[in-house]
Amino acid sequence: MGNNNRQMTLGAMMYFPAGEHISSWRHPESDAAGLLDLNYYKHIVQTAERGKFDMFFYADELYVWDRFESGIVQSNSIRPEPFTLLSALSVVTEKIGLAATVSTTYNEPYHIARKLATLDHLSGGRAGWNIVTSQTDEEARNFGKDKHLEHENRYGRAGEFVDVTQGLWDSWEDDALLFDKESGNFADKDKLHNLDYKTSEFSVRGPLNVSRPPQGYPVLIQAGASEAGKELAAASAEVVFAPGSAFGPFGTVEDGVQLYEDIKGRLAKYGRSRDELKILPGFMPIIGRTEEEAAERLAIVEDLTPEKLGLDLLSHYLGQDISGYPLDEPLPFVPQLEGFNQSKSNLARIIHLLERENLTIRQLYKRINSRGVAGTPSQIADQMEDWFVSGAADGFNIMFPHLPGGLDDFVDLVVPELQRRGLFKQDYTGTTLREHLGLTRPANRYSTVQTS
Repeated sequence: MGNNNRQMTLGAMMYFPAGEHISSWRHPESDAAGLLDLNYYKHIVQTAERGKFDMFFYADELYVWDRFESGIVQSNSIRPEPFTLLSALSVVTEKIGLAATVSTTYNEPYHIARKLATLDHLSGGRAGWNIVTSQTDEEARNFGKDKHLEHENRYGRAGEFVDVTQGLWDSWEDDALLFDKESGNFADKDKLHNLDYKTSEFSVRGPLNVSRPPQGYPVLIQAGASEAGKELAAASAEVVFAPGSAFGPFGTVEDGVQLYEDIKGRLAKYGRSRDELKILPGFMPIIGRTEEEAAERLAIVEDLTPEKLGLDLLSHYLGQDISGYPLDEPLPFVPQLEGFNQSKSNLARIIHLLERENLTIRQLYKRINSRGVAGTPSQIADQMEDWFVSGAADGFNIMFPHLPGGLDDFVDLVVPELQRRGLFKQDYTGTTLREHLGLTRPANRYSTVQTS
């Protein structure tokens, strides 16, 4: 097969609690009422662990999407808080990594360093952090601001945020805690270090009041594909969730290879090797036991989103209301990245799509909502293998058209096919998320002797 025994990394992604699609809650097989039921999430994460997924990834946002009425009436904006959720899920799982989105714009480094270190301890070294800068004014208004920070400013803050957080995780050397009851010495004071970080953005003395995480640092994940996002990924991330559906309307294998090489090619200037970063394109498979069944399931997904919600979502991505334009004509303007202050990744993919195809507004909003790829288990595995062996991916962040059934189908039908081809592991060989991903444990900046 020519893969030289290289095997895929797989993440199981939950963007909306009912699935990846904005209208997943409407799917006839979704459990729409389970969004705040621990048993719902327990089933999902245990299924992913049964499928030997390397990590469960929970996406989070800090607002209700009320820019448009449809965001309240027709879309789900209910999300449990990630640290509470992942801590609960750590108790009912043993091996799978547990990662969540945490914003660097609307948090402080000490809070996040403490929460992630605690999750890493309680889970036995399975924590991961998806570093985001947030993207909307709706979020800003929940944190004392009228407008979201400018793109470059928030990525500058994000870079410093990560530096401070890692510095706090290094507060205690690995062997700093003595627990010597006879002498009465709890810790070695010479192995505790203040960070004393001070810039115009942050002033953090330290030390952290949680000992060094089992992984040294929880695994750092990043998803931005703007220039600033790719630089942040190259400097500090260990996993990149490549934007958009890998095989949907926004990309080809050639596009994937180009992005893969772009990001990997930036690592050397930060003193990093290519193996220190895993690139995982997003992929939403819609699985049928036959091609006919797969097509029927795709049609269900494509019909879930009401026209008003689809149009409003496109307006959101474009940063302007387009509901007054004729639906069966093209956009009367060309979207521009320059000066855009929401997600530049989403807008760039739309621009890329419009450059390739002359789409009407109706076709465009339907296209950005129907990112799934329908096929039999073998066909889904074929596409994943093509991207993997072509050098466009180190694995995939699997998204699901509905939950929990979409994940059940993938684990029961696609995982065995990937295993049969030697593309995916038969079982876990480690216990921490770093071990699953083949990442080394980072050294403590203060210590000359490291303990494992």
